This record gives sequence, C-alpha cells and structure tokens, in this order.
Amino acid sequence: MKKPLKLTLLVLVLLFALFAVSWNAMYSDGDPKNVKYLLWKEGIYKLDLDTATGTMIGDRHRDTLVVGKTKAQIEKRFGQLLTPEQASSYQRNCWQNSYWKNDKVLFISHGNWMIVFDGDKATDLLLIKGC
Repeated sequence: MKKPLKLTLLVLVLLFALFAVSWNAMYSDGDPKNVKYLLWKEGIYKLDLDTATGTMIGDRHRDTLVVGKTKAQIEKRFGQLLTPEQASSYQRNCWQNSYWKNDKVLFISHGNWMIVFDGDKATDLLLIKGC
C-alpha cells in the first residue's frame, strides 16, 4: 500500500474515533440520541432493559419498537410481557380506569409501558404514569 493511502486511512480512522467519542460525550445514558440506545434500537447492542425502557420516555419514535409487531417479536426485544393479572396493582388499576380497559393489553416487565393489541398485532404503546 502506498504511504499517502495509509496516511489517509489512518486519518479517517482517527476522525471516526473522535466523532464516536464526541457523540458519546454529548449524549449520556438516558438520552435517546445515546449511541448505545440507538444501537439497541437497531438490534446491534444489548442494552440493560431498565435503561432502555427509561430512555424510551424521551424517544419521539419509540412506537416503532412495538406498533405493528406481534407479541413474539416484542418479547424478543423486551423479554416476557405481563398480562394485567401479572402486572403490578398500579399498572392494573391504570389500565382498568383507562380508555383501553376493554382492549387486550400486555405490559413490558421493565418500566411502566402498556402495549395495546388488535388481534395479534400491537397498535399502541402507552406510558402509564399519574393515573
């Protein structure tokens, strides 16, 4: 390999590394622009589910993680989903006093997320808080 080409590749690698380190410093854990969270959304990185579900609160595009997917697809990403009977009393009470009380719902076991289903596909992802 010619010397100028090696130098160019080295500079590109260093620039990419600088970019990655800067990005990680700007967007800390809990920020939906954090590199780890973005890679988790793409299925590339295994992020702690408590961190992931907490970060989802600030993610404007969090619905894409669930809506249109089957229970099996959602469980692959989030682990076991809970029925209202298995969920906490807080989650269950929120569901029973909500617009969705007659719908089929499941809860993500990490965090306060409720998923509404129509048939076998998820139609809504809702954060349960303050009910």
